[in-house]
Amino acid sequence: MTNMTDGNEKEQAQNKEASAVVNYPKNTPVIAIRDVVMFPYMALPLSVSRTKSVIAIEESLKSDKYILAISQKKFDIDDPLEKDLYSYGVLSKITQSLKMPDGTMKVFLQGIKRAKILKISSSEKPRFLKADLEYPAEIADKSPEMTALMRHVVEAFENYVKIGTKISVDSASMLQQLNNPSMLADTIAASAIVEMETRQGILETLNVKSRIEKIIQILAKETEILGIEQKIHSRVKTQIESSQKEHYLNEQMKAIQQELHQKDDFTKEIEDLEKRIKTAKMPKDIAAVAFKELTRLSKMMPFSPESTVLRTYLDWLIALPWNTETKDILELARVRKMLDEDHFGLKKPKERVLEYLAVCKLTKKLKGPILCFVGPPGVGKTSIAKSIARSMGRKFVRMSLGGVRDEAEIRGHRKTYIASMPGRIIQSIKKAKSKNPVFLFDEIDKMGMDWRGDPAAALLEVLDPEQNREFTDHFLDVPFDISHVMFVATANSLASIPLSLRDRMEIIEFNGYTHDEKIAIAKKYLIPRQLKEHGLKENSIEIDDKAIDEIIKGYAREAGVRSLEREIATLSRRSAKKIVENGIKKIIVNSDNLTDFLGIPKYAHEKISPNGIGVSTGLAWTEQGGEILTIETIAYPGKGEVVLTGRLGDVMKESVQTAFSYVKSLEFAPYSYIKSHNFHVHIPEGAVPKDGPSAGITVAVALASLLSKRPVKKDIAMTGEMTLTGKVLPIGGLKEKIIASYRENIMTAIYPKSNMKDIEEIPEEIRKKMSLIPVSTIQEVFDNVLINCQSAAGRNRRLSNKKQEIGI
Repeated sequence: MTNMTDGNEKEQAQNKEASAVVNYPKNTPVIAIRDVVMFPYMALPLSVSRTKSVIAIEESLKSDKYILAISQKKFDIDDPLEKDLYSYGVLSKITQSLKMPDGTMKVFLQGIKRAKILKISSSEKPRFLKADLEYPAEIADKSPEMTALMRHVVEAFENYVKIGTKISVDSASMLQQLNNPSMLADTIAASAIVEMETRQGILETLNVKSRIEKIIQILAKETEILGIEQKIHSRVKTQIESSQKEHYLNEQMKAIQQELHQKDDFTKEIEDLEKRIKTAKMPKDIAAVAFKELTRLSKMMPFSPESTVLRTYLDWLIALPWNTETKDILELARVRKMLDEDHFGLKKPKERVLEYLAVCKLTKKLKGPILCFVGPPGVGKTSIAKSIARSMGRKFVRMSLGGVRDEAEIRGHRKTYIASMPGRIIQSIKKAKSKNPVFLFDEIDKMGMDWRGDPAAALLEVLDPEQNREFTDHFLDVPFDISHVMFVATANSLASIPLSLRDRMEIIEFNGYTHDEKIAIAKKYLIPRQLKEHGLKENSIEIDDKAIDEIIKGYAREAGVRSLEREIATLSRRSAKKIVENGIKKIIVNSDNLTDFLGIPKYAHEKISPNGIGVSTGLAWTEQGGEILTIETIAYPGKGEVVLTGRLGDVMKESVQTAFSYVKSLEFAPYSYIKSHNFHVHIPEGAVPKDGPSAGITVAVALASLLSKRPVKKDIAMTGEMTLTGKVLPIGGLKEKIIASYRENIMTAIYPKSNMKDIEEIPEEIRKKMSLIPVSTIQEVFDNVLINCQSAAGRNRRLSNKKQEIGI
């Protein structure tokens, strides 16, 4: 709104301008303004943030400070073009300006004269809008009719001001001192008219008489609307007073109902909640909190937002199984039988459950164990948790932690937030309707963290037997005893689990299945289950052992049996199709027709390269189980450098350097040969990242073979970290690595002597069939692997003896 200054001063300024010949610019920078229309004689403060507008102001300040203020048609356009702007604006002068630290500007514009835009162009550097202008003449006279119109518009404006509260009466009285009809019309329009299009229409009206008439009509309409608003306001006020009266009468009605022993719906709801709290078997301190919140609810209006929150809170408190739990089955033989029915092998987790039940039977009271099953995918970690719950007679609930990044998923939101709820632990226990279910945290190693908190930190209280007796969810804000819950977590790797969380769990490792175990699992569990799911009878399809063997080797090479079950499902579907289409009563699947059902095998039976000069076979551990690792080396003319490829990590690169330095010290080849050649060490499958020190002896064997020109024995694999002095250090994942060697039909494996304690974990059938050689030095490895390879120590002794013989 314009600031109404002294009328005589404005009029004198205008008359002075009219008497003087003012050369207004024909081309000037343009500033597009939003949600307001500028008028001549109007002062307008602006906060300018758009880059083009800031540049236009800066260009104007460099010259005569003139700028065209023009309104844009739509508020939400950030970069308006000529089509987005009105054709009329106001030539203005920048009277004050201030550049802010963030690059925006605060300016004060003083409207001077109407202007019509002939053409708008855009300057390239710097980029801002400029306009070609003309200044149309305003049609005005000093006739008695004009004087009457001026008095009428001032009177209409005074009436508008009296009803409205936005403009002071003193401002309205100043208009009587203005004698210039155009200035009077523009001043009133700037002060009283709000609607954008109406203001722009007034601005574009060049005939002053018509302009004043339009303003009179608008003021009359606005005055009428303001009068109606006042009537509505009075009516609403009366209704509010009536509502208060109604509330008072309602309170009286309640008192009368109490006397007559009658109750309304809200009172019935309060009484129902009270009964449910008494029957919920809550601890005394929790029941006290519930009754306190119920008292607060009874004093509130039934449909207030706060009452809705309290209803939800009380419903959650009442629904939780505070003292409800299932009775454990303590017959160990029965539990063992049920676990064996569901899963093959998995001796460790089964024994741990039986140990827990045995102690429970003796002590009658024991905190729930907190187990963490770690192993490759598809080995039965999740499914055995379900079997544990079934065998113990407990409820089973599962919470997937994969991708969880919000702490509120564990602890919930405080009830002050809109639509807040308890965390998923409390939700799951409510769903189980028991305070001692088997609770599975699936994929605990896949949790993340962000600005919303760290869910792993929230789990510290949950998985701590000393703290979870009083687990407090943010929504409930009262402790709930979860110490009777049997928590089971699953993970593929321990590396991504925080140490503090790992320390609270009992780690049970799940190893990959052997080939014979997979055959047994397929015959006993997978094939019957898939036949049943696909509507096939047991005698309608027959899969012989050789076909199962081919499926495992050629289609489902993995540590677990998930892919194996998928392939059996595929075979079952295609068998069902043949039975339905061709009317075949029985389908026999063997190694000869297996490709008709499953297609070409996905894996070749010989994954490893045949060992020779400069090539050795190692063993590696991955989250999916053990793998075979081939090391290839070649030499070519160069400067004695080592080239490494195969996407190796830093630890593995250092391991290769250590092996190369040690092999060079043994003088398998003249120093001149080593200095004049480069040595390339490559580990195939270059797209797969590889790291760790356990390939040290494998690299040393490949390099020793290359320099000594002695081939490496076939069908022998090895694993072990080596030191710079030739000692072999222990490694991890030995069982998985030996199983991988057995799976690839490599029946001889070399491993560190320090790992002999881990041999007992390897299945007995593999230990009997394989030759497992423990070593403590790299020389022992060379003696077992390199064909006709004499030891460096022996060679040095013979060289010394030869020197003594010839008298050196």
